[in-house]
Amino acid sequence: MLKVAIIGSGSISALHIQAYQDFPERCEIIAFVDVSTDNARTRRDEFGLFDARVYTTVEEMLGAGESVDVASICTPPSTHEPLSVACLQAGVNVLCEKPMAPSLDACDRILAAEQSSDAVFASVAQNRYRDDVAQLRSVLDSGLLGDVTRVVVDSSWWRGLPYYDLWWRGTWETEGGGCTLNHAVHHIDLLLWLLGRPESVTAVLANVAHENAEIEDLSVAVFQYRRALATVTSSVVDHGERAGITVQGRDASYSLSGEAIAEVTQPHGFGEDGGDPHRVAEVDAVRDAVPPLAHTLHRGQIDDFLTAVETGTRPAVDGHDGRLTIEVITAIYAAGIERRAIDLPLAAEDPFAKDGALLERAPRFYTKSASIRAFNTTPQAVAAS
Repeated sequence: MLKVAIIGSGSISALHIQAYQDFPERCEIIAFVDVSTDNARTRRDEFGLFDARVYTTVEEMLGAGESVDVASICTPPSTHEPLSVACLQAGVNVLCEKPMAPSLDACDRILAAEQSSDAVFASVAQNRYRDDVAQLRSVLDSGLLGDVTRVVVDSSWWRGLPYYDLWWRGTWETEGGGCTLNHAVHHIDLLLWLLGRPESVTAVLANVAHENAEIEDLSVAVFQYRRALATVTSSVVDHGERAGITVQGRDASYSLSGEAIAEVTQPHGFGEDGGDPHRVAEVDAVRDAVPPLAHTLHRGQIDDFLTAVETGTRPAVDGHDGRLTIEVITAIYAAGIERRAIDLPLAAEDPFAKDGALLERAPRFYTKSASIRAFNTTPQAVAAS
């Protein structure tokens, strides 16, 4: 039976707790850590975990002799690296919420701590554990689309002004970035999982609707692959939140919505009415043959993480995956700030890979105008922290 500590009691922690409680025969939540013991106790009691102990710091928990096997880190991004390193150095396996850390240097310190310990680190990317994503991956792997030519990624979210009133949101120092880092991280991870690291990135950053935040609420990036382009829109200003991914290939296209389209050329180069129904039927057959996942989203990833800890194997999404996503997001910021294409991979000596680089160079679109410790109401659903 694995012993679990929940570090951080914000809204995203509820999804971790629910997922661990779905595997009562494999794990038990025994501790909560939060700078606010009141928040920790409220979260603990909400889920009926009255026997779990509450601590204000990881050091206090470890010093008390708690036998913790797994720590779920659900705190603001600026704290991910020190908390992960402290746990790993103590031999505690870590599942860390996205983003892995605000800088590549910080990611590398986490990976170094993992390498020097007997513990394992995993970076949360729960959207890989979705049935529609599994279908998209299977269709792409089938080769029926042909060589990929273009990918359109819409990481479309909507957040109102009060969203950035929470104390740690809305500044480069505490949130590490805006929608590109904290929302589009999901879709960027999926794109990299599907196509790998691009050769270069160009981007534009803006804040068009949140005058109470320093950071961007909209960015548009272009990823250059050897023979393909991908456009990635990161947004918290899209009403309806119609996020999606569409992969265009030489022979057909496929969208995360499940729609396949296959054009057929006429002698003059225009498309033929009706396209290629045979190829569409083949793509649909591949999609329909993908079995439903046993567990989805956070539950799916926590199932995989528990299995990795139980069996001594690598988790499906490890720290190297998390670092790659941060590397590409860093390139988006660098491209937007310097208004030039950024080649990948980033060199170790690249200034943007260093701690504090964005803090020094990033634009302050507005001044953060409010700072509250917590909201009085709980969001109806939590899709991204």
